[in-house]
Amino acid sequence: MAAFDTLASSWRSAEDPTTNGEGALLDHARQLDRFLADVERRAFRIAQIALRDVDDALDAVQDAMTKLASRYAARPAAEWRPLFHRILENTIRDVQRRRTIRRRVMAWVPTWRPDDDSSVEEPADLAADPSPHGAERAMHAQALERLEESLRALPARQRQAFVLRNLEGLDIAETAAAMACSEGSVKTHYSRAVHALRARLGEVW
Repeated sequence: MAAFDTLASSWRSAEDPTTNGEGALLDHARQLDRFLADVERRAFRIAQIALRDVDDALDAVQDAMTKLASRYAARPAAEWRPLFHRILENTIRDVQRRRTIRRRVMAWVPTWRPDDDSSVEEPADLAADPSPHGAERAMHAQALERLEESLRALPARQRQAFVLRNLEGLDIAETAAAMACSEGSVKTHYSRAVHALRARLGEVW
């Protein structure tokens, strides 16, 4: 998803960037490129937790990054992170709404089953990791899977507050801006998320 230097490219090709104004635009565009590259991986994880589908998550992140670059690139860099996460959350909700509509439509369509066995796992894929640290990695992966399952079980606003505060490291004010709510609401959603996760996962988390 490294297709988000479009804005920077358009600025570069607009005119000869020799004036101070053009130089400032180029610097701003490069800063946006760096921001998008930095946030991309974590944003995908957030979308994947919410949507449980790799392709949908990739599409949601790409859409959110494109919208930020096309609509808010001129904003100060300090505003990009909360803006981006607000856009991403709205995009995730749009995907979920489209899924609901699709399910309602498909309820009227006869069930179709593919004839191929492409979804069947190969025995080799199920073999244990023979490396010395295989068991440790397996336990870690299992723990992360449990955490993700627990996050999915949270109400959307609680999940969003927890992910933004912990995964993205946003402070309360930034999280409030991203969620378009008050700082008090962020604290409430976050506190409820933490209590719910501890109840499901224990004090280890």
